[in-house]
Amino acid sequence: MFTDEVSRESLSRRDLLRHAAGAVLAAGTHGLFAHASHAADETSRKVTVGAHPWVYAATQPQHDITPILDTIFADMKYAGMDGIELMHTALLPDDAVQRIGDLARKHELPVLGTSFGAAMWDRKQHAAILEDAEKVIARLAALGGTTFGTSVGSAGHPKTEEELDAQADLLKKIIAIAESKGVVLNLHNHKYEVENDLHDLRGTLARIPDARLGPDLDWLVQAGVDPVEFLRQFGDRIVFLHLRDQKQDKTWVEAMGEGDMDYAAVRDALIQIDFRGHAVIELAHPRDLKLTRPLRESLKISRQFVRRTLKF
Repeated sequence: MFTDEVSRESLSRRDLLRHAAGAVLAAGTHGLFAHASHAADETSRKVTVGAHPWVYAATQPQHDITPILDTIFADMKYAGMDGIELMHTALLPDDAVQRIGDLARKHELPVLGTSFGAAMWDRKQHAAILEDAEKVIARLAALGGTTFGTSVGSAGHPKTEEELDAQADLLKKIIAIAESKGVVLNLHNHKYEVENDLHDLRGTLARIPDARLGPDLDWLVQAGVDPVEFLRQFGDRIVFLHLRDQKQDKTWVEAMGEGDMDYAAVRDALIQIDFRGHAVIELAHPRDLKLTRPLRESLKISRQFVRRTLKF
């Protein structure tokens, strides 16, 4: 975690990466992740590349990855990832910090951050959501994680002004908690946040003008939004990315590089906006897809594609 409180206003994309690299060495790691800080110091590396375990969670009862965390860490290390982004449910058990910290040290794979999602538009759920968020952020910080990718929840319809007010009110409280722990909250989109001319996202940004963004490029495409134009439009506030690939018909593929997304154009846009945050590969597969290889191999292929195409 950061040694000093850093305000969201003063935290640039360059600062985020520098602080994240420093955080990797904190919270009981005792230097076992020295390779991560070395990577951050390399002049050729501007972006930390990790992976998210959704593709594993999708096959687990209630999407619970806790019983298979050792496998996930091992696979991501094998695939050449710089770190892992957790799912917030993995941080809810009381022994999460000790268990995940042990795995991070065992596999020398830093915790970069976590995803977090809840129905923030529903005021009746605010107390419970805030309690979970505070717990997860504290445990994430104890593990050296610095990014908190937040989804505000789908209402099943375009949200009303009152619902947008509610989610913004809660987000402001969570942002303050995160800042106090040296964690940066980014608004992470699924499809619903960016449909209808970005109705949900624009509603949040109108209420929290300095909010940071962590777009999922594939979900942008699924919602009919050009990811390159999105990057150019919001580049000054983008600190995080989720990466995935798809065919022209928007069907997900087994690994990055096996679809039709124009990642060369994405690379050019990222250079244009001088992106220096975290980029996390989050594979997802159609339910009827017959896998041709172990997940660790698809992660490795994806990591190699990112290195070859995006140059980080």
